[in-house]
Amino acid sequence: MFNLEGKNAFVSGASRGLGRQFANALAKAGANIVITSRTLESLETTKQEIEALGRKCIEIEMEVLKEDSIVNAVKRAEAELGPISILVNNAGTNIPEHFLTIRKQDMEKVVKINTIAAFNVANLVALKMVQTTNRKKIGGAIVNMSSQMGHVGGPIRSVYNMTKFGFEGLTKAMSIDLAKHNISVNTVCPTFVVTPMTSKFLKDKKFMREVLANIPLGRFA
Repeated sequence: MFNLEGKNAFVSGASRGLGRQFANALAKAGANIVITSRTLESLETTKQEIEALGRKCIEIEMEVLKEDSIVNAVKRAEAELGPISILVNNAGTNIPEHFLTIRKQDMEKVVKINTIAAFNVANLVALKMVQTTNRKKIGGAIVNMSSQMGHVGGPIRSVYNMTKFGFEGLTKAMSIDLAKHNISVNTVCPTFVVTPMTSKFLKDKKFMREVLANIPLGRFA
């Protein structure tokens, strides 16, 4: 549906689930891909799939909770592939707990990964993107991976709700600040998709029925 030949895309959290599929979709559209995760071993399957499509793929170990790790990953990506034109800001997590019994350490972990780390990835990649001499002409795109939980409340997900509502606000503000550089910023907001992260939640039959009851199509993506 669109051609990304000659473009370089940076995908965080690309070892499995949606991140892996995003990386493959961009590669199928013609882009070369930088894939990141906490361990190189977890990226091997994604790398093989992208290279089988005839695209260049660089795998980089990146710890999103460490700002210097993100800085080094972005520098290496540009050094080996060239300017980044696309970011899929996908790394995130969730620890479902009832609001009255949320453990502080769990709340802080989800907030750090879904907001602070996500902000740092977007910020550090954007800083590199705008330094490209002809950026205004060639444009760019940042896709922040959000959720329907950034628009509606959900049971046992108050912290996740908080982070995704914040992510929606960040995206709106980013889109205004980066527009003059011809960089678009959007979110993708799915409901439950069957991935390694969500599959353990969906093992609860009662929860699965409740979720499906709120999806008009009656099925998971």
